[in-house]
Amino acid sequence: MPVNEKEETEKLYYSISEVSELFDLNASTIRFWEKEFEMLSPTKNKKGNRLFTKKDIDHLAQIVELVKQKGFTIQGAKEQLKNKPSLKKGSNNDEVIAKLKEIKDKLIKLGNNEA
Repeated sequence: MPVNEKEETEKLYYSISEVSELFDLNASTIRFWEKEFEMLSPTKNKKGNRLFTKKDIDHLAQIVELVKQKGFTIQGAKEQLKNKPSLKKGSNNDEVIAKLKEIKDKLIKLGNNEA
């Protein structure tokens, strides 16, 4: 793995310019969406620069998918995100999936014991 690639995967925070380049969006669009979508809340450093975490980038990816790819309006995207618990702020899909797999395994074991 090249040094630069390794550095990118271990990065904790991304600047707004990096995020805008990643999604091919203007920084002003990201700043506007930050006001519109409460789930998108990057931290700010002492200078006031936005610092995006991987979680923020995941949230932004969901918004981009709804607005840019699926053609939702801002209001429509808000409603779509509000109605899908897996997309809400603070949810963790990996934890939910792991828990469901654990439950499934227990049910299979119970079914095998009864047979």
